[in-house]
Amino acid sequence: MAKASGIVALLTDYGLQDSYVGILKGALLSVNPAARLVDITHEIPPQDVREGSRVLSAARAYFPVGTVFVAVVDPGVGTDRAILGVETDRHFFLAPDNGLLGFLDRTGRIRRIVRVTETRYFLKPVSRTFHGRDIFAPVAAHLAKGLDLSKLGPGIGRMTTAETVAPRKSAGGGIEGEVVSIDRFGNLITNIPGELLPASDGVRITVGRRVVRALSRSYADAKKGALLALVGSTGHLEISVNQGSARKAARIQRGDRVLVTRTRG
Repeated sequence: MAKASGIVALLTDYGLQDSYVGILKGALLSVNPAARLVDITHEIPPQDVREGSRVLSAARAYFPVGTVFVAVVDPGVGTDRAILGVETDRHFFLAPDNGLLGFLDRTGRIRRIVRVTETRYFLKPVSRTFHGRDIFAPVAAHLAKGLDLSKLGPGIGRMTTAETVAPRKSAGGGIEGEVVSIDRFGNLITNIPGELLPASDGVRITVGRRVVRALSRSYADAKKGALLALVGSTGHLEISVNQGSARKAARIQRGDRVLVTRTRG
């Protein structure tokens, strides 16, 4: 089994304008001052469970064995929704049972799941609106110190999975996907894996009213200000502009369709 490393990785939709992230960290460090905290992001769109799950799934592989991941995108805070503790062959996860950790079901590497109910590890009193501070933070701190997951509550057999949108074959034999995220540079990140793409010189990519007719290897392959397509760091098709914003150039929003077709050689 994975042994806790003392590293705690944080992902929330709290943003950085308010004090919530700092207070969560303070509560965690009050229980475990030796914990090493890493911010994955606190800019998940509010209540966007699907995006939180996507980002966490993409990030986890780059963290050391024994990392405790705390994911708080929790529109059901204060209700009877469960809080889960999950142990895989490499990591530990804490999240509400709303689909945030659903990607773990697809890996087949879950060792155990518990419903976090043991109040001795919570702060008192527990607010109905800030479980990040009162439950997730102290529980993560104890896990990072080596607390066995079984001490947190009863084992359960399954968890909620979030709705996912997978690319599909179009009527014309192409691949139809969508823009699932737009980063701060204006890059359009799609749900189309790179391995599904045809050769770079035999592809036509349609996004909105714009068309890209080749795959690039880097942003600099295109002229400054030109629209391009490449396989980004997540391993998925990405639409970008060299030194510009594809979001502005193509006038695209999350959820807009992306169509990939082969061209005749």
